Amino acid sequence: MTHKVAILGASGYTGAELVRLIAQHPSLTIAALSAERKAGLAMADVFPHLRHLDLPTLCKIGEIDFTDIDLCFCALPHKTSQEVIAALPADLKIVDLSADFRLRDPAEYEKWYGNAHSAVHMQGEAVYGLTEFYREEIKAARLVAGTGCNAATGQFALRPLISAGVIDLDDIILDLKCAVSGAGRSLKENLLHAELSEGYHAYALGSTHRHLGEFDQEFSKIAGRPVKVQFTPHLLPANRGILATVYVKGDAQTIYDTFAKAYADEPFIALLPFGEAPSTHHVRGSNFCHIGVVQDRLDGRAIVVAALDNLTKGSSGQALQNANLMLGEDETAGLMMAPLFP
Repeated sequence: MTHKVAILGASGYTGAELVRLIAQHPSLTIAALSAERKAGLAMADVFPHLRHLDLPTLCKIGEIDFTDIDLCFCALPHKTSQEVIAALPADLKIVDLSADFRLRDPAEYEKWYGNAHSAVHMQGEAVYGLTEFYREEIKAARLVAGTGCNAATGQFALRPLISAGVIDLDDIILDLKCAVSGAGRSLKENLLHAELSEGYHAYALGSTHRHLGEFDQEFSKIAGRPVKVQFTPHLLPANRGILATVYVKGDAQTIYDTFAKAYADEPFIALLPFGEAPSTHHVRGSNFCHIGVVQDRLDGRAIVVAALDNLTKGSSGQALQNANLMLGEDETAGLMMAPLFP
């Protein structure tokens, strides 16, 4: 059976990544692609690397007939997404890649994103899209809210440990490095080559990064009490990839064994041999997340390192993984490509 899908916001990085992935999916076909400012253009005019594909011409959202669409991917900006999704057909399955439905509490959304939510009635319906931990809920969902790419990486490195109670919940330091594509495709002065290349800097220090809302929500839910990590993101002069280095208080071997048990049957999570740390080079362009555990030189402390591709496992690959579950397809369909190296 072939499922027809639409991608809203196809002119952004995550939209293009969705096209790349779905093009090799055995059971999905792209029926519509929207891009408001580039409507009327061929996808090849916007992304020449997709020139070999036979794709619909980019159009405005209002021009799409959703009658025969089985699932819609929304790769739209924050705030825009909630307004568009609220107006879509009530029986349409949706995977949202924006931040608009990640936070369950409307007050928390307003706190972290600076504006009131315009589709509060849908927030309770949305299922958080971290596939490995919400698999059964996602299968039955109509609306899935994809995670932030930084939030996904940090959670892969910490959720099993918090759940098993093997680390000190009041002593977690999350040091994360993210490639520039995580900031989107729109023009920003600080992302110009001359401003970014040959440099490396921290940003959104303290309590200003929006993905902290996801960490607070998810970690506190698991623990049954408030959990707040110390988190600092850094911008890398690289196109793809996230590397999270997490410093925790706990026995390193127990931590390793906890990961081994939690991820034993997960097709996209690879636990490296004890003492080895992953590299973004080894997950580039793939839906894999690599995790390593290293004994710290201080007794009773360990270092956990997680690496994934922010555009694939951190966003569009995660979205397709969720869509597979929602449509009754094999979860790994269209996603088992090997990483690109070098």
